[in-house]
Amino acid sequence: MAAPITPDLLTVPRTPQEGGKPNLIGLTRDGLRAALVAAGTPERQANMRTGQVWQWLYQKGVRDFAEMTNLSKAYRALLAERFEIALPEVVSRQVSADGTRKYLVRCAGGHEVETVYIPEEGRGTLCVSSQVGCTLTCSFCHTGTQKLVRNLTAAEIVGQVMLARDDLGEWPAPGRAPKDETRLLSNIVLMGMGEPLYNFEAVRDAMRIVMDPEGISLSRRRITLSTSGVVPEIARTAEEIGCLLAVSFHATTDEVRDRLVPINRRWNIAALLEALRAYPRLSNSERITFEYVMLDGVNDSDADARRLCKLIEGIPAKINLIPFNEWPGAPYRRSPAARIRAFATIVMKAGYASPIRTPRGEDILAACGQLKSATERGRRSRASIAAEAGL
Repeated sequence: MAAPITPDLLTVPRTPQEGGKPNLIGLTRDGLRAALVAAGTPERQANMRTGQVWQWLYQKGVRDFAEMTNLSKAYRALLAERFEIALPEVVSRQVSADGTRKYLVRCAGGHEVETVYIPEEGRGTLCVSSQVGCTLTCSFCHTGTQKLVRNLTAAEIVGQVMLARDDLGEWPAPGRAPKDETRLLSNIVLMGMGEPLYNFEAVRDAMRIVMDPEGISLSRRRITLSTSGVVPEIARTAEEIGCLLAVSFHATTDEVRDRLVPINRRWNIAALLEALRAYPRLSNSERITFEYVMLDGVNDSDADARRLCKLIEGIPAKINLIPFNEWPGAPYRRSPAARIRAFATIVMKAGYASPIRTPRGEDILAACGQLKSATERGRRSRASIAAEAGL
């Protein structure tokens, strides 16, 4: 497997248009402070001004400097002259019969990604994308049939969260304190388009913004990062983000995982499990979620279930069983419900929680593994995809 393209070659500048004003969205606190000082904010005021602007952006959701009323008119004019507050554009919004919302979001350069909001009783989860396309080509995943275009910036990642909060009406009304009721957007999963750990710095900065207590203020335990197994970045995720971790596992032998998740040819199951064993201790996380898509006749046997339990022995873990979500041209079929239940029973008897995920948003291609931006959605034949998967 070829070495991954480095993020520096794929990430576009934060500014939406060449020659435009610097965008304040996506800057870390330190980055925001440095930008304000460079624009003329006195050093003695820098920390205070940073906190004020930060709260307007991420606690109140304000997009107009003129509305930042605890700043002087002269300072607001300075900010408007030197900076902009820019988010990606929502091109379309689809709502599934089950209430799932899928947003097609346009970023700099006209590229598009998909973001999905999944409402549940007492909570709501936003599935966020980290790249335009994906470099991993997992054979069961619709996103993997779209070639990688570039990494998203921190502004484009946190911007997806802000756009969803716009749509849900989650920002406080002007002049009022932030809402304290149960949030509609209470959890984030980095499980959308792309491999988050191939865009580590932007993902880290965006999640630090989301977790900041003076802004969007989501606990690190309400954020789950899903990786296909970029082993060198797993410990770094624990140390620099500290969120919950999910791993796209999907097979119990290297032979099968090489076909399903090609990154396994670079970091095999043994190498991946070695990195995962240290993660709960390094990040103070309770357990790791193993994602396991159920593919008929490929990875769903009783032997696979028993082998899975043996492999993860000693790791605090939950196993999410995911009925395969079909998409046009998919070379696999979903395992029968009885087979999934039998697999789950073996896993549960071994002492692991093994919920069977209820597919959400299938009617709008918003379910797990179905995301693919409309402009890149070119249909490929079942035979061509199967040939690449080595089936």
